[in-house]
Amino acid sequence: MLVLGIETSCDETAAAVVQDGRAVLSNIVFSQVALHQAYGGVVPEIAARHHVEHLPAVVQQAVEVAGVCWSALDAVAVTYGPGLASALLVGLAAAKGLSLRLQRPLVGINHLEAHLYSVCLGATAPRPEDIGPYVALMVSGGHTCLVRVERPLTYRLLGRTVDDAAGEAFDKGAGLLGLGYPGGPAIEAAGREGDPRRVHFPRGVLRRKHARLGGLDPRYCFSFSGVKTALRYHLRAHPLPANDERQRAHLAASYQEAIVDTLVSRVLEAAEGTGCVSLVGGVALNRRLRAKLDAALRPRGVRLLVADRAYCMDNAAMVAGLAGYRLLTGRLAAQGLELDAVPHLDFATTVPATDSALN
Repeated sequence: MLVLGIETSCDETAAAVVQDGRAVLSNIVFSQVALHQAYGGVVPEIAARHHVEHLPAVVQQAVEVAGVCWSALDAVAVTYGPGLASALLVGLAAAKGLSLRLQRPLVGINHLEAHLYSVCLGATAPRPEDIGPYVALMVSGGHTCLVRVERPLTYRLLGRTVDDAAGEAFDKGAGLLGLGYPGGPAIEAAGREGDPRRVHFPRGVLRRKHARLGGLDPRYCFSFSGVKTALRYHLRAHPLPANDERQRAHLAASYQEAIVDTLVSRVLEAAEGTGCVSLVGGVALNRRLRAKLDAALRPRGVRLLVADRAYCMDNAAMVAGLAGYRLLTGRLAAQGLELDAVPHLDFATTVPATDSALN
């Protein structure tokens, strides 16, 4: 089973070929980070324009690197949400064209579910059937949520952020500290020599029901707007001299610690009674988060499963892999040329025992 995957939900133009849902034959990513740095974040129109410009070559390269011919492909998979509407439409248009040209089925993939599947990519990665019930922390620039994976392709949303995603908090904090974009790697690098206990920033813990939770348990939910505001007020009261890199390092380390502690504390609440936690999404690359989460889970006998670094950031291998697994198991959630972009596609709060968690 050979699947060509396409991913254009945000600012990464990506294509990949995956065999039997696990063996990654190619994984090509054209990153637009440098194009958006001057704006301090992703500009949707610029992202879409560069997807149009670069996607044909990226897809061609993915097929060539995989060493397969077009006729050998069994299906075309594409992210149809969530993401930037204009960016998603570029990938969908390309995927539909390829599906028609090759006379192969078109499989629509939820970007969030693809991140969850990323821990199963690669020859040494566990198969979905081998992990058992577990809790997944999905943490990225646009999403932060806790999901319980009951069994393969069956999920239950436990909690989510009520305001900013963790990645957004990193981006905004980096902007306040003059560290540039993207904020996560910038704050991690700047804080490497800093003292994470130098400045105390609030941990976003929700102790009561919140209107934005929609019935979710506040113990499993996040808030990052407070730590961002606290940093702004701290800098207003204690302006940071332009050349004081030591103090900048302390602030970066302390700010990062507040975000990491918030994530870890929510995971520990949700991990009770399970033997495994997975960490997926772009922020999963953060070394401090990995280390603190592993240190907190290990004494409890809970294994931490982290996707390969190549599959943490947005990529098409996770899209093709999940599509291949769905095809092999006969559980297709969205398919066909009638597929449309769903920018706000999300996980349902409850999941029927025989269904996936796609709205």
